[in-house]
Amino acid sequence: MASRAEFSLQGRQAFYFALLLAPPLLWLGIVYLGSLLTLLLQSFYAIDEFTARIVPEFTLATYRQLLTQPAHIDIIVRTLLMAVAVTLTAAVIAFPVALYMARYAGPRTKALFYVGVMLPMWTSYLVKVYAWRLILAKQGIASWGFEHLGLMGALDQALAVPVVGGPSLASSYIGMFIVFVYMWLPFMILPLAAALERVPASLLQASADLGARPGQTFRNVVLPLALPGLAAGSIFTFSLTLGDYIIPSVVGAPGYFIGMMVYQQQGTAGNLPLAAAFSVVPIVLIGLYLMLAKRLGAFDAL
Repeated sequence: MASRAEFSLQGRQAFYFALLLAPPLLWLGIVYLGSLLTLLLQSFYAIDEFTARIVPEFTLATYRQLLTQPAHIDIIVRTLLMAVAVTLTAAVIAFPVALYMARYAGPRTKALFYVGVMLPMWTSYLVKVYAWRLILAKQGIASWGFEHLGLMGALDQALAVPVVGGPSLASSYIGMFIVFVYMWLPFMILPLAAALERVPASLLQASADLGARPGQTFRNVVLPLALPGLAAGSIFTFSLTLGDYIIPSVVGAPGYFIGMMVYQQQGTAGNLPLAAAFSVVPIVLIGLYLMLAKRLGAFDAL
C-alpha cells in the first residue's frame, strides 16, 4: 500500500514536472530548432535565373555558388579574420580585468567593476554604434585626442596601412575592429570572472607551497581551470562578430561581411537560398570551434 502511494506521488510529480517543461521545450523545438531546420532546408533550394523565384527542389547549386565565387570566399575569410582578431583581443584585455575582479578586488570594488562592465549593455545597441562613428570620425574625439597627445603621425601611419586603413578611423577596418571589441568585451569578462571565482584558493596556496613561481601557477593551475570561462566568452565574441551586420554597415571600410550578405540577400536581392547558405557558414564555424575547444580540453574543468 505504501509503495503504491509512493509510486502515485512520483507519477504525479513527474506529470507536473513535464507540464512545467512543456512550454519552454515546445518553444525551443518549434521556434528555435524549427527555424534552424527551415533555414537549412532553404539553403538546399535555388533561384530560377529567369523568373527569380525559388525552386523548391533539392540541389547543391547554392552551396556551389557560395564556395566557388571569389567574392563570396573573400566575404567569409574577411569575416572569419575579424572574428578571430576580435576574440583574441577581447580575451587578452578581459583576462586581467576578470582576474582582478575575481581574486583581488574587495566587495565594494568588485561591485563597482561589475556595474562598470555591465553598464554599456544597458544602453541601446544602435546608440552605441552611432556614438562610436562620431567618436572615430575624422574630426571626432579620437582624432582630437591623438592630436593633443602628439600621436597624429602614428594614427596617419596606421590609417595608411593597406587593407585595414582608410580615410579615418570611422572608415577603416581598424575602427570597425575597435567597435567590435568594445561591444563584445563584457561577454568575455563576465564568463571569465565567473570561472576564476571558482578556482579554489587552496590550489593556489598549494602551488606556492610546492615552490611554483607565479607564472607557473598561472600556466598550470589558473589557466586550465579558467578555460571553460574563456571558451564560453570566446563563443560569444566569435559568434556575435560572425553574425553582426549593423557595425560593418555603420563603421568601417566598404566591404561585405556575412551578416551584411544575409541581410541583403534575403531583403533587397530576394535570394533567400543564398542568404540561408551564408547563414549556415557561422553555424559550421562555431561547430568546428566547439569541437576544437573540446579536443583541447577546454570543457574538462566544467
